[in-house]
Amino acid sequence: MAKIATVITDMFEDVEYTSPVEEFEGAGHEVVTIEKEADNKVQGKQGDVTVTIDHGIDDVSPEDFDALFIPGGFSPDMLRGDDRFVAFAKHFMDEKKPVFAICHGPQLLITAKALEGRDATGFKSILMDLEYAGAKVHDEEVVVCGNQLVTSRQPDDMPAFNRESIQLLS
Repeated sequence: MAKIATVITDMFEDVEYTSPVEEFEGAGHEVVTIEKEADNKVQGKQGDVTVTIDHGIDDVSPEDFDALFIPGGFSPDMLRGDDRFVAFAKHFMDEKKPVFAICHGPQLLITAKALEGRDATGFKSILMDLEYAGAKVHDEEVVVCGNQLVTSRQPDDMPAFNRESIQLLS
């Protein structure tokens, strides 16, 4: 089963974290949370979910993981200001490891300059950013590119996002 790195900080979209994690773990995969420091507590933007972080970014290597999960909300925008998270995400794209990004999640991949020529989607407000980053943008509930990248637009797309993410891992 896969070991999935989850990069997350405060103001993530609660259900865009909890729903995929429930599906990943239910399918037997291990989900590991990564933020600036281990044991930090990060809060979802709806205030429904608090996550205790497993590892700090300086204590992990992307080589230790099989896949990357980037929940949406404001979290990806905050993380992309930190070069360590950008390099971490870029590694997964460069190595063709599975990457799952929903809503604003692709913002981290935009900053990593990892979407040129890739099929992708995201929240409506970042579709133009995806286009400027060279992605082939699709306004669809889920887009799977190259048997590697799974992107979705919003919480309503969770069933399709979860289904395609789990399928890619199997």
